[in-house]
Amino acid sequence: MAPSKTLHLPNELYEYLLSVSLREPELLFKLREETARHPRANMQVAPEQGQFLGLLVKLIGAKKTLELGVFTGYSSLSVALALPPEGKIIACDVSEEFTEIARRYWKEAGVSEKIHLRLAPAIETLEKLLAEGEAETFDFAFIDADKENYYHYYELVLKLIRPGGLIAIDNVLWSGRVIQADVQDSATNAIRDFNSKLHQDDRIDLSLISVADGLTLAIKR
Repeated sequence: MAPSKTLHLPNELYEYLLSVSLREPELLFKLREETARHPRANMQVAPEQGQFLGLLVKLIGAKKTLELGVFTGYSSLSVALALPPEGKIIACDVSEEFTEIARRYWKEAGVSEKIHLRLAPAIETLEKLLAEGEAETFDFAFIDADKENYYHYYELVLKLIRPGGLIAIDNVLWSGRVIQADVQDSATNAIRDFNSKLHQDDRIDLSLISVADGLTLAIKR
């Protein structure tokens, strides 16, 4: 039995959810199984979340997307499989070790040409894209990187996303730590601050949903 990746959902109900909704390609299943044995396996997105990202990409007709935080590539592979043949992902990460696993699966899935990996701090990559005239040219972005920089990432991504484009941000409920007053570490405080700022941001339409560890969806007005 897989442990629930969605907050407070009993394992039995989570198994049922997967049994009637998850349509996971074999290669994504293999990647998920390999990542489950990784020392940092907790960084893996839930399978239903990966499927949801792919559905969102299809729903808005995305062709050009961003990903901040690749890890072993489950979310980027989910999105790449949902993109049309001419689709493109700019994928940002700093770990050669983690993304080597991702690249192996991208190649096996036949989507390597869609995914352009940038091994550098994401802020540098985003600022470079803006300097190259890429403002308001992206349809979709997924942010799942270091939490302390979430708001900085968001501000840069918002400039790169077109009006009507969608930004998805992971871990915004942070395993419930956001409401625990005695938890005052930098990552938790950064997420609290990020959530509060987005709630007041009139540049976007907003929804926070309790998929996995909390997923914020923001449409640029």
